[in-house]
Amino acid sequence: MNILKVFGWIALFLFAGSLQAKKIEIIDIRCENQECPMGVQTLKPTFSWKLLGDTRNLTQVGYRILVSDNEDLLKKDIGNIWDSGRCNSEISINILFGGKKLLSAARYYWKVQVWDNQGVQSKWSEIKSFQMGLMKQEDWAPARWIAMESVSPKDVVYPGFQLAGNKVDYLEKEARMPQFRKPFQVETKKIQSATVFISGLGHFELSLNGKKVGDHFLDPGWSKYDKSSLYVTFDVTDQLLSGENVLGVRLGNGFLHVPRDSTRYRKLISTFSFPKMICKVHITYADGTTNDINSDHSWKVTQSPITFSSIYGGEDYDATLEQRGWDTSDFNDISWINATEIFAVGNLSSQISMPLKVKKQLRSISVRETHPGIYIYDFGQNASAIIALKVKGKFGAKVVMKPAEYLTKDGLANQNNSGTPYWFSYTLSGNGTENWSPSFSYYGFRYVQVEGAVPIGVKNPQGLPVIEDLSLLHVSNTSEEVGQFACSSSVFNNIYSLIDWSVKSNMSHVLTDCPHREKLGWLEVAHLMSSSIAYCYDIKQMYTKIVNDMKDSQLENGLIPNTAPEYASFPHDFRDSPEWGSAGVILPWFLYRWYGDLSVLEENYHLMVSYVDYLTSRCKYHILYHGLGDWYDLGPNHPGYSQLTTRGLTPTALYYYNLNILAETSKLLNKELEYHKYTELATKVKIAFNAKFFNVEKGYYDRGSQTANAIALYMNLVNGEDRESCLKQIIADIHNRDNSITAGDIGFRYLLRVLEMEGASDVIYDMNSQSDKPGYGYQLKQGATSLTESWAALQTASHNHCMLGHLMEWFYSGIGGVRADKESVAFKKFILHPEMVGNIYWADVSFKSPYGEIKSKWEIKDTSFVYKVTVPVNTTAWVYLPGVDVELIQESGKPIKEKADIQFIRVENGRSIYEIGSGDYSFSISPY
Repeated sequence: MNILKVFGWIALFLFAGSLQAKKIEIIDIRCENQECPMGVQTLKPTFSWKLLGDTRNLTQVGYRILVSDNEDLLKKDIGNIWDSGRCNSEISINILFGGKKLLSAARYYWKVQVWDNQGVQSKWSEIKSFQMGLMKQEDWAPARWIAMESVSPKDVVYPGFQLAGNKVDYLEKEARMPQFRKPFQVETKKIQSATVFISGLGHFELSLNGKKVGDHFLDPGWSKYDKSSLYVTFDVTDQLLSGENVLGVRLGNGFLHVPRDSTRYRKLISTFSFPKMICKVHITYADGTTNDINSDHSWKVTQSPITFSSIYGGEDYDATLEQRGWDTSDFNDISWINATEIFAVGNLSSQISMPLKVKKQLRSISVRETHPGIYIYDFGQNASAIIALKVKGKFGAKVVMKPAEYLTKDGLANQNNSGTPYWFSYTLSGNGTENWSPSFSYYGFRYVQVEGAVPIGVKNPQGLPVIEDLSLLHVSNTSEEVGQFACSSSVFNNIYSLIDWSVKSNMSHVLTDCPHREKLGWLEVAHLMSSSIAYCYDIKQMYTKIVNDMKDSQLENGLIPNTAPEYASFPHDFRDSPEWGSAGVILPWFLYRWYGDLSVLEENYHLMVSYVDYLTSRCKYHILYHGLGDWYDLGPNHPGYSQLTTRGLTPTALYYYNLNILAETSKLLNKELEYHKYTELATKVKIAFNAKFFNVEKGYYDRGSQTANAIALYMNLVNGEDRESCLKQIIADIHNRDNSITAGDIGFRYLLRVLEMEGASDVIYDMNSQSDKPGYGYQLKQGATSLTESWAALQTASHNHCMLGHLMEWFYSGIGGVRADKESVAFKKFILHPEMVGNIYWADVSFKSPYGEIKSKWEIKDTSFVYKVTVPVNTTAWVYLPGVDVELIQESGKPIKEKADIQFIRVENGRSIYEIGSGDYSFSISPY
């Protein structure tokens, strides 16, 4: 009897221990999709978190959020600003704040607790903070916009114009680059917090007591300055000193003003104003008192050593003009003038997109003297970048550095198709070893041509400056990296790198087309590359900013120009092409589907409706005839306008797609009248599209191009009975061309999507694994290190473009098999459907979805197939395993039919489909 009691106690102890072992952990808590955001510009910020658990099939069933304006209170579990109470919900993303009114510039603290479906209550998460921005324009008062000088009203030009064919009126006096300083006193008592709110246009660099504040590059983000400007928020609590402190600010032109100097490259002419700034420093002391330092007439200003600043033409710096210590308290500014106060223009709001920073430093792989006195530094990688110069020489000596993507036949920098002439120059002060990097301009390059100096160790009879080091600093948007891909194919791994470098190089303040010649936000790239980029980087903030740029650039008649912000009014189809402007409808929908944020549809419904109504006004019997079409398709002529697909087909297909998105959006937002309106109109467009473009006798669209049939299939314009013939035509066209690509900028993404959806990933493999025909492999063979503008890597086009990078999406959704479920948002439910194609025998993919990290790793070894996956807590997945014989399938070494936590769904198209909840799984099939 005693023995039974002992065993009973042991069993009870083990059972209790097993219950104790079950836990759920909260990680990666975020406000407004950032860890500790500053400058929050909404009174209803959102909260999100991810979960980890030690058992399978875990879901959240409830949460409680606390928000406090006092961290000590929050540590006592008191949310004096908001206590949500227990909310029964599975949702752990985009939870709207619902507490007391949030105050401008105030800092708040928050944490969250959850309950899971196993009855486990989590510990509280770690505490994180968020700080509000200046919510209203009045909150900036009494700070004023200030400048060194104002542009004459007659010289203001916006929107600007492209130079070709346009007369340029040169300015009587070009803008000088100013530097401002402001001494101020800090009381000798404990500081609780000190925050700088600052906008310096076009771009600024802020220093405090002689040290740069932050590590950003090209702050603030680009905007349409007549409508809105952005400010940046910095915490400078640890940089303040008791007594006198000094703020220093340098400004550059950016897109605010493009210099009209004809000796330097200019894509366009545009002048909103000369450089200007506004600043407020908000200091809160521990005793609750506050003090503000505001920009006004009392600030001092003079010309900086930056003698030329152009986003298109480069930057010149004259170190002989430096005034040492200008941004410290020991400096005498008696020779400086007082700043000029100027009127505010447009709305001022917080920069929501992630800042640009130096992401990587590349050393040269070779240095050659290709002509007497001319040295070429090769950094081995084409990237968006600036240079870092370390040089020693005489006072007044000048070093000129010309970046380029590739070289001429005689070994000189070739800028013919990347914007010429562009250079950086540095004039030495002669004070020992000098270090310099440009502050307000960047370029896309691999090579740098150096004139006026010699590399260290080279004979120097002329006594020229000696370059002790010259490196490439890759600059890019700092959106978090969320995806990883690798497979057994070295070709595909190299293609991944090729595309990724172009993505990184064009992730700036907008998604640019190229990092040199244009630097503009061409909108077709933004919507067509959205999924490809989102698998690799968290672009929620960046794309929200792009949508805001479209709102600022939209015309009164509803037209969304091809570029946003619109700095130049390009002619005809280059301003009004539906394949580009449709980003105004597609991107809000994409942001909702990928990140699960319904508010983006609510806030941009007018943008979407206005554009669709504009397209409707341009239709003739429900067909659109304008636009660039399938830009840069591979036809018989030099790439440009669509060659293989009638130009009316692609804009009408996008118009139909927009109508369906708008109908679905209207339904989500409970706008029943609009839902029926756009649904009925879409039906009419589909009928007209098929009547106009479908060849009934041949069973395909238009002239049978890859683009024509693929876009019709993807947009569901094809009637059910004709889908098979259209797909056959696509595959036949590819095979008849010996697996060649012809689809261009617009069509290629849809071609890949259709082939994947229709189970033809083997065709995608065949098209993209070769190197003897124009395509990715061909570009690699030509020596490209980033994606080129043309399939054929033409030297008459850019060699750093991300507009054709759509294979990136297939690497994740096809080879990796990670796909969003059509009935869910934000990967709350997703698909795992790996494609084992060609000679690929393993692949390893991971993707940090909004709910957590998804992993998909498969390998074919001998006669076995092994598939290891991770499903995040609070999500479910359908996994499509190859084969129909369930007797051959095992999970974690046991027959899958014995696994109670795995649900069999059905067999379909040669795959066995199972539903799985959160956890790690190891499937195996043998023989395979």
